[in-house]
Amino acid sequence: MKKDSYHHGDLANELLAAALKIVERQGADAVSLRDLAQTLGVSRAAPYRHFPDRDALLAAIAARGFEDLVEAYEAVLADRDLSGAEALRRGWLVYLDFARRRPGLFQLMFDSDFLGRDRPPKVMIPPADRAYHLLWEGMRRAHPDADDATIKMRTATAWSTVYGYIALDRANRFKTFMIRPLSREAVAKAVLAASC
Repeated sequence: MKKDSYHHGDLANELLAAALKIVERQGADAVSLRDLAQTLGVSRAAPYRHFPDRDALLAAIAARGFEDLVEAYEAVLADRDLSGAEALRRGWLVYLDFARRRPGLFQLMFDSDFLGRDRPPKVMIPPADRAYHLLWEGMRRAHPDADDATIKMRTATAWSTVYGYIALDRANRFKTFMIRPLSREAVAKAVLAASC
């Protein structure tokens, strides 16, 4: 007999955890509420008691990704032994490493249309905004004498640079002849240096 969600324990978090594994291994397109229900041993209707549709589940997963980024950024900024420039560089390194280690989740967070919608999913707004503000705080720490407009310009430019590098690297656009004698890591270091 299949379990009902009311007697399943914490089905919402189990759905999130199971879907996150799929996103990280196969991408968001592979997530199916029906398949998740079967995997978790609940009725097909049970997931809908927690997430009205697949979109809501994916938005919650993306929000968790932003929460993970926030935690990593906060750890960097909490280290007061780092210079402002080094804290900023490490913040961008967190972003780059996240994209490399968790490409499916990164794509869901930054390549989906969630945050570009007129009404983004509410669950995503606080952690996504916090992640951006922490990058902005890192830029402010590296450039304490700059005014707000300059900090915003530098943050937008740096984010565009690092994100652009990630997109090109993911698409395997850096051919050997383009970067020789540099290694892939040397290019990444140059991008990070240019973003500080």
